[in-house]
Amino acid sequence: MESVKRPLSPHLQIYKPQLTSILSITHRGTGVLLSLGALLLTCWLVGLASGEDAFNSLQLHASAWYGKIGLAAFVFSFYIHLTNGIRHLFWDAGKGLEIATVYKTGYASIAISIILSVITLFLGGAI
Repeated sequence: MESVKRPLSPHLQIYKPQLTSILSITHRGTGVLLSLGALLLTCWLVGLASGEDAFNSLQLHASAWYGKIGLAAFVFSFYIHLTNGIRHLFWDAGKGLEIATVYKTGYASIAISIILSVITLFLGGAI
């Protein structure tokens, strides 16, 4: 008897992304971005300690358009990772596992991250 080759379920042709899966992937991605950002922050601090010429060279890149985009991505990554991590702490304690609560806290995590990013970047004078 021959076996019929069928796609594994859920496969990408029928899978509909949900808020929970998007936030899970985002949480992993922001963790990677935060690691890269920590390396860049370390380079910036080494430049600061190395003298005025090294610092000015690094600051030139940090104040350019691509440096500002990188800073905005780093700040947003920090806040989304923080707020989503707090959700996970509550889940670890067995709280907020109902589907309605998961979606409410997911949307709240996104909204709070955007608000805190805007406050940090614009009121902090970074952008």
